[in-house]
Amino acid sequence: MAFRTDLAMEALELTERGGQELSGLQGVHRRVSDTEGFEVTEIEISSEEGARAVGKPCGNYVTLGLGALIRRENDAFPRACTALSGLLAKLLPQAPEGPALVVGLGNRAITPDAVGPLACEHVIATRHLVEQSPEYFSSWRPVAACAPGVLGQTGLETGEIVQGVLDKIRPAAVIAVDALAAGRLSHLLRTIQVADTGIVPGSGVGNARFALNRESLGVPVIAIGVPTVVDGATLAHEISAQAGGVSCEALDDLANPVVVTTKDIDREVRDVSRVIGYAVNKALHPHLSIEDIDLFLS
Repeated sequence: MAFRTDLAMEALELTERGGQELSGLQGVHRRVSDTEGFEVTEIEISSEEGARAVGKPCGNYVTLGLGALIRRENDAFPRACTALSGLLAKLLPQAPEGPALVVGLGNRAITPDAVGPLACEHVIATRHLVEQSPEYFSSWRPVAACAPGVLGQTGLETGEIVQGVLDKIRPAAVIAVDALAAGRLSHLLRTIQVADTGIVPGSGVGNARFALNRESLGVPVIAIGVPTVVDGATLAHEISAQAGGVSCEALDDLANPVVVTTKDIDREVRDVSRVIGYAVNKALHPHLSIEDIDLFLS
Protein backbone atom coordinates (compact mmCIF):
# COMPACT_ATOMS: atom_id res chain seq x y z
CA MET A 1 0.00 0.00 0.00
CA ALA A 2 1.56 3.30 -1.13
CA PHE A 3 2.10 6.11 1.37
CA ARG A 4 0.82 9.24 -0.35
CA THR A 5 1.99 12.65 0.84
CA ASP A 6 2.91 16.00 -0.66
CA LEU A 7 4.87 17.06 2.43
CA ALA A 8 8.64 16.72 2.09
CA MET A 9 9.08 16.35 5.86
CA GLU A 10 6.70 13.36 5.91
CA ALA A 11 8.43 11.81 2.90
CA LEU A 12 11.78 12.16 4.67
CA GLU A 13 10.35 10.62 7.87
CA LEU A 14 9.05 7.69 5.81
CA THR A 15 12.51 7.22 4.28
CA GLU A 16 14.06 7.17 7.75
CA ARG A 17 11.47 4.68 9.00
CA GLY A 18 12.48 2.46 6.12
CA GLY A 19 15.95 2.19 7.66
CA GLN A 20 17.73 4.96 5.75
CA GLU A 21 19.55 7.27 8.16
CA LEU A 22 19.65 10.97 7.24
CA SER A 23 23.41 10.97 7.82
CA GLY A 24 23.70 8.35 5.10
CA LEU A 25 21.72 10.31 2.51
CA GLN A 26 23.98 12.32 0.24
CA GLY A 27 22.66 15.79 -0.50
CA VAL A 28 19.77 15.80 2.01
CA HIS A 29 19.83 18.20 4.94
CA ARG A 30 17.18 19.03 7.54
CA ARG A 31 17.15 21.94 9.97
CA VAL A 32 14.51 22.76 12.59
CA SER A 33 14.24 26.29 13.95
CA ASP A 34 11.76 28.78 15.35
CA THR A 35 10.48 32.03 13.90
CA GLU A 36 7.85 34.33 15.38
CA GLY A 37 6.97 31.52 17.80
CA PHE A 38 6.27 28.98 15.03
CA GLU A 39 8.30 25.84 14.31
CA VAL A 40 10.03 25.78 10.93
CA THR A 41 11.40 22.64 9.28
CA GLU A 42 13.75 23.25 6.34
CA ILE A 43 14.73 20.39 4.05
CA GLU A 44 17.26 20.83 1.26
CA ILE A 45 17.64 18.13 -1.38
CA SER A 46 20.67 18.84 -3.54
CA SER A 47 21.52 15.48 -5.15
CA GLU A 48 19.73 13.05 -7.45
CA GLU A 49 20.52 10.27 -4.98
CA GLY A 50 18.73 12.16 -2.23
CA ALA A 51 15.83 13.01 -4.53
CA ARG A 52 15.31 9.33 -5.39
CA ALA A 53 15.53 8.26 -1.75
CA VAL A 54 13.02 10.85 -0.50
CA GLY A 55 10.83 10.79 -3.60
CA LYS A 56 10.91 14.57 -4.09
CA PRO A 57 12.65 16.72 -6.73
CA CYS A 58 15.85 18.54 -5.83
CA GLY A 59 15.13 21.87 -4.18
CA ASN A 60 14.25 23.57 -0.92
CA TYR A 61 11.18 22.66 1.13
CA VAL A 62 10.23 24.77 4.14
CA THR A 63 7.34 23.78 6.40
CA LEU A 64 5.76 26.20 8.86
CA GLY A 65 3.88 24.66 11.79
CA LEU A 66 0.75 26.61 12.71
CA GLY A 67 0.47 25.49 16.33
CA ALA A 68 0.35 29.00 17.79
CA LEU A 69 -2.35 30.03 15.32
CA ILE A 70 -4.47 26.95 16.05
CA ARG A 71 -4.19 27.67 19.77
CA ARG A 72 -5.28 31.27 19.10
CA GLU A 73 -2.28 32.70 20.93
CA ASN A 74 -1.92 36.45 21.31
CA ASP A 75 -1.10 38.14 17.97
CA ALA A 76 -0.87 34.71 16.33
CA PHE A 77 -2.30 35.88 12.99
CA PRO A 78 0.13 38.75 12.32
CA ARG A 79 3.02 36.61 13.59
CA ALA A 80 2.02 33.76 11.26
CA CYS A 81 1.82 36.16 8.31
CA THR A 82 5.22 37.62 9.14
CA ALA A 83 6.81 34.20 9.57
CA LEU A 84 5.41 32.85 6.30
CA SER A 85 6.28 36.01 4.36
CA GLY A 86 9.89 35.74 5.55
CA LEU A 87 10.15 32.12 4.41
CA LEU A 88 8.59 32.99 1.06
CA ALA A 89 10.89 35.99 0.54
CA LYS A 90 13.95 33.77 0.98
CA LEU A 91 12.85 31.52 -1.89
CA LEU A 92 11.74 34.27 -4.25
CA PRO A 93 14.32 35.41 -6.82
CA GLN A 94 16.17 38.35 -5.33
CA ALA A 95 16.77 40.01 -8.69
CA PRO A 96 15.40 41.27 -10.91
CA GLU A 97 12.41 42.45 -8.92
CA GLY A 98 10.00 42.26 -11.85
CA PRO A 99 6.28 41.44 -12.03
CA ALA A 100 4.94 38.54 -10.01
CA LEU A 101 2.02 36.27 -10.88
CA VAL A 102 0.06 34.61 -8.07
CA VAL A 103 -1.97 31.59 -9.20
CA GLY A 104 -4.66 30.10 -6.96
CA LEU A 105 -5.00 26.47 -8.00
CA GLY A 106 -8.03 24.35 -7.20
CA ASN A 107 -11.81 24.22 -7.28
CA ARG A 108 -13.58 26.96 -5.34
CA ALA A 109 -16.74 24.81 -5.13
CA ILE A 110 -15.00 22.01 -3.19
CA THR A 111 -13.90 23.30 0.21
CA PRO A 112 -10.75 21.16 0.73
CA ASP A 113 -9.61 22.23 -2.76
CA ALA A 114 -10.44 25.93 -2.36
CA VAL A 115 -7.25 27.13 -0.63
CA GLY A 116 -5.74 28.57 -3.82
CA PRO A 117 -8.77 30.56 -5.05
CA LEU A 118 -9.54 31.85 -1.54
CA ALA A 119 -5.94 32.93 -0.96
CA CYS A 120 -6.06 34.95 -4.20
CA GLU A 121 -8.96 36.95 -2.76
CA HIS A 122 -6.51 38.33 -0.17
CA VAL A 123 -3.75 39.22 -2.64
CA ILE A 124 -3.40 42.89 -3.56
CA ALA A 125 -3.25 43.10 -7.37
CA THR A 126 -1.07 46.07 -8.33
CA ARG A 127 -0.02 45.52 -11.95
CA HIS A 128 -2.75 47.78 -13.35
CA LEU A 129 -2.12 50.43 -10.69
CA VAL A 130 1.61 50.57 -11.44
CA GLU A 131 0.85 50.98 -15.16
CA GLN A 132 -2.03 53.45 -14.86
CA SER A 133 -0.96 55.55 -11.85
CA PRO A 134 2.84 55.48 -11.69
CA GLU A 135 2.90 58.75 -9.75
CA TYR A 136 1.44 56.88 -6.78
CA PHE A 137 2.52 53.26 -7.30
CA SER A 138 5.89 53.39 -9.06
CA SER A 139 7.59 51.97 -5.94
CA TRP A 140 5.21 49.00 -5.79
CA ARG A 141 5.95 45.66 -7.37
CA PRO A 142 3.56 44.78 -10.22
CA VAL A 143 1.47 41.82 -9.04
CA ALA A 144 -1.25 39.94 -10.92
CA ALA A 145 -3.46 37.26 -9.37
CA CYS A 146 -5.71 34.70 -11.00
CA ALA A 147 -7.67 31.59 -10.03
CA PRO A 148 -7.95 29.62 -13.30
CA GLY A 149 -10.31 26.91 -12.02
CA VAL A 150 -9.95 23.26 -12.95
CA LEU A 151 -10.18 21.25 -16.16
CA GLY A 152 -13.69 19.99 -15.40
CA GLN A 153 -14.97 23.56 -15.09
CA THR A 154 -13.15 25.26 -17.95
CA GLY A 155 -12.16 22.55 -20.42
CA LEU A 156 -8.64 23.96 -20.21
CA GLU A 157 -5.61 22.63 -18.42
CA THR A 158 -4.49 24.99 -15.66
CA GLY A 159 -1.01 24.98 -17.18
CA GLU A 160 -2.41 26.13 -20.54
CA ILE A 161 -4.14 29.11 -18.90
CA VAL A 162 -1.06 30.01 -16.88
CA GLN A 163 1.17 29.82 -19.96
CA GLY A 164 -1.18 32.17 -21.81
CA VAL A 165 -1.05 34.69 -18.97
CA LEU A 166 2.75 34.39 -18.78
CA ASP A 167 3.07 35.24 -22.47
CA LYS A 168 1.20 38.48 -21.78
CA ILE A 169 2.71 39.78 -18.52
CA ARG A 170 6.11 38.03 -18.52
CA PRO A 171 6.55 37.78 -14.74
CA ALA A 172 9.87 37.35 -12.97
CA ALA A 173 8.33 34.65 -10.77
CA VAL A 174 5.15 32.67 -10.28
CA ILE A 175 3.69 31.89 -6.85
CA ALA A 176 1.33 28.91 -7.04
CA VAL A 177 -1.00 28.22 -4.10
CA ASP A 178 -2.69 24.84 -3.81
CA ALA A 179 -4.18 22.29 -1.44
CA LEU A 180 -2.01 19.27 -0.63
CA ALA A 181 -2.45 15.76 0.70
CA ALA A 182 -0.78 14.77 3.97
CA GLY A 183 0.06 11.36 5.33
CA ARG A 184 -1.05 12.15 8.88
CA LEU A 185 -4.24 13.67 10.23
CA SER A 186 -2.24 15.76 12.70
CA HIS A 187 -0.81 17.81 9.81
CA LEU A 188 -4.15 18.73 8.19
CA LEU A 189 -4.42 22.53 8.06
CA ARG A 190 -1.73 22.66 10.74
CA THR A 191 1.21 23.18 8.37
CA ILE A 192 2.09 25.28 5.33
CA GLN A 193 4.80 24.07 2.93
CA VAL A 194 6.77 26.48 0.74
CA ALA A 195 8.98 25.01 -1.99
CA ASP A 196 11.02 26.32 -4.91
CA THR A 197 10.39 23.18 -6.98
CA GLY A 198 7.00 24.14 -8.39
CA ILE A 199 3.92 21.97 -8.12
CA VAL A 200 1.87 19.34 -9.95
CA PRO A 201 -1.83 20.16 -9.43
CA GLY A 202 -3.93 17.17 -8.33
CA SER A 203 -0.98 14.90 -7.58
CA GLY A 204 -1.95 14.54 -3.92
CA VAL A 205 -5.23 12.82 -4.77
CA GLY A 206 -3.93 10.77 -7.69
CA ASN A 207 -5.09 13.17 -10.43
CA ALA A 208 -1.82 14.72 -11.55
CA ARG A 209 -2.08 17.41 -14.22
CA PHE A 210 0.29 19.74 -16.09
CA ALA A 211 3.35 20.50 -13.93
CA LEU A 212 3.94 24.12 -13.00
CA ASN A 213 7.68 24.55 -12.54
CA ARG A 214 10.69 26.34 -14.00
CA GLU A 215 11.10 23.70 -16.71
CA SER A 216 7.52 24.03 -18.02
CA LEU A 217 7.01 27.79 -17.55
CA GLY A 218 10.51 29.16 -18.01
CA VAL A 219 10.46 31.24 -14.79
CA PRO A 220 10.98 30.37 -11.11
CA VAL A 221 7.87 28.84 -9.54
CA ILE A 222 7.39 29.00 -5.78
CA ALA A 223 4.72 26.65 -4.47
CA ILE A 224 2.73 27.31 -1.30
CA GLY A 225 0.68 24.34 -0.17
CA VAL A 226 -1.58 23.40 2.71
CA PRO A 227 -2.53 19.78 3.44
CA THR A 228 -6.34 19.58 3.59
CA VAL A 229 -6.91 15.84 3.07
CA VAL A 230 -5.40 12.47 3.90
CA ASP A 231 -5.70 9.62 1.43
CA GLY A 232 -7.77 6.77 2.90
CA ALA A 233 -5.29 4.09 1.89
CA THR A 234 -2.44 6.04 3.48
CA LEU A 235 -4.44 6.51 6.68
CA ALA A 236 -5.25 2.79 6.82
CA HIS A 237 -1.59 1.97 6.30
CA GLU A 238 -0.51 4.27 9.13
CA ILE A 239 -3.13 2.95 11.56
CA SER A 240 -2.22 -0.63 10.77
CA ALA A 241 1.52 0.03 11.11
CA GLN A 242 1.14 1.78 14.46
CA ALA A 243 -1.14 -0.99 15.71
CA GLY A 244 1.49 -3.63 15.00
CA GLY A 245 0.41 -4.59 11.51
CA VAL A 246 -3.08 -5.78 12.41
CA SER A 247 -5.80 -5.86 9.79
CA CYS A 248 -9.55 -5.46 10.12
CA GLU A 249 -12.59 -4.77 7.96
CA ALA A 250 -12.76 -1.08 8.96
CA LEU A 251 -9.17 -0.50 7.85
CA ASP A 252 -9.82 -2.36 4.61
CA ASP A 253 -12.72 0.02 3.92
CA LEU A 254 -10.33 2.99 4.12
CA ALA A 255 -8.21 1.40 1.40
CA ASN A 256 -10.98 2.21 -1.12
CA PRO A 257 -10.76 5.52 -3.05
CA VAL A 258 -11.60 7.97 -0.27
CA VAL A 259 -10.09 11.07 1.30
CA VAL A 260 -10.44 12.23 4.90
CA THR A 261 -10.53 15.81 6.15
CA THR A 262 -11.45 17.73 9.31
CA LYS A 263 -14.97 18.57 10.54
CA ASP A 264 -14.16 22.32 10.67
CA ILE A 265 -12.79 22.37 7.12
CA ASP A 266 -14.79 25.46 6.06
CA ARG A 267 -13.47 27.72 8.81
CA GLU A 268 -9.95 26.32 8.74
CA VAL A 269 -9.58 26.73 4.97
CA ARG A 270 -10.78 30.33 5.19
CA ASP A 271 -8.34 31.06 8.04
CA VAL A 272 -5.26 29.53 6.43
CA SER A 273 -6.08 31.07 3.03
CA ARG A 274 -6.13 34.51 4.65
CA VAL A 275 -2.73 33.86 6.25
CA ILE A 276 -1.29 32.87 2.87
CA GLY A 277 -2.76 35.87 1.05
CA TYR A 278 -1.45 38.34 3.62
CA ALA A 279 1.97 36.65 3.68
CA VAL A 280 2.24 36.88 -0.11
CA ASN A 281 1.45 40.60 0.11
CA LYS A 282 4.14 41.16 2.75
CA ALA A 283 6.73 39.15 0.80
CA LEU A 284 6.10 41.04 -2.44
CA HIS A 285 5.63 44.44 -0.75
CA PRO A 286 7.89 44.47 2.33
CA HIS A 287 6.89 48.03 3.21
CA LEU A 288 3.32 46.96 4.02
CA SER A 289 2.11 46.22 7.54
CA ILE A 290 -0.83 43.96 8.42
CA GLU A 291 -2.88 47.11 9.05
CA ASP A 292 -1.93 48.44 5.60
CA ILE A 293 -3.05 45.21 3.97
CA ASP A 294 -6.34 45.33 5.86
CA LEU A 295 -6.88 48.86 4.55
CA PHE A 296 -6.12 48.02 0.90
CA LEU A 297 -8.33 44.91 0.96
CA SER A 298 -11.27 46.57 2.69
